[in-house]
Amino acid sequence: MTELLQLAPTGEQVKPMFRPDGAVQYDQRILTWKGRDAVSILTLTGRIIVPVRYQDRWTKVPGTVVRGQADLTVRDGKWYLAVVIDVPEPPGGEPSGWLGVDLGVVNLAVDSDGTVHTGTTVRAMRRRNHRLRARLQAKATKSAMRLLKKRRRKEARHARDVNHCISKKLVRTAKGTGRGIKLEDLRGIRARITVNKAQRSDLHSWAFYQLRQFVGYKAAIAGVPVVLVGPRNTSRECHECGHIDKRNRRTRDEFLCLRCGHAGPADHNAARNIARRAAVMQPNAA
Repeated sequence: MTELLQLAPTGEQVKPMFRPDGAVQYDQRILTWKGRDAVSILTLTGRIIVPVRYQDRWTKVPGTVVRGQADLTVRDGKWYLAVVIDVPEPPGGEPSGWLGVDLGVVNLAVDSDGTVHTGTTVRAMRRRNHRLRARLQAKATKSAMRLLKKRRRKEARHARDVNHCISKKLVRTAKGTGRGIKLEDLRGIRARITVNKAQRSDLHSWAFYQLRQFVGYKAAIAGVPVVLVGPRNTSRECHECGHIDKRNRRTRDEFLCLRCGHAGPADHNAARNIARRAAVMQPNAA
């Protein structure tokens, strides 16, 4: 297999380098589908028919349509065909209720049932990489720059995996109880709030939009409606009596209503407020 045209440094002659196990891109002219179970691939010696085996979750999804090109890759001696497919959305219905989800930096998501999805591992990796990045940038060698790129990609993959796991659990919970999902509309939040210098890195690396996108498309496949609500005062309002006061939230984790005395985890209180708020927009309208 051929792939990856690598350019030599400036001033030298360009030398194509081909990896035997590099990925190969196929468009619709040189790769065609034979039903759902096989593909016809054009090779140097003619076309060959290759059987296709799906991941378990896609074998039960009828009516999928392949779009655009396909990438043939090899991992650990196994060949994978990466394709983009259109999955028909199941007909939506009126939910029996709503699962409110409060998004945060320390706890990435807390739902109105009280389930906490923590971001401890993500924050620990980012802080460890932040210290390593400072040392590598001071060295400024080629090997240090390569390691910087490697660590950045690894951190992004880890954060993306955590967001995938959280979004699957949220959609599974809502689907199993016949509810929809309500999320906060956090667009522009980085410009609206101020934090001290020590917290800036956490705020600007907070991947709340990615998590919202993952919840949106997974919920669409599962037939779970998702809407956004305004985030104003969700963390200051008591879900029991409706009293709003900045002093209700005594610490980041503790909520104590000054009127009725209700106490509990602050994120859980915010998630319950989100669950009962009116929707302001659909998530895909952003």
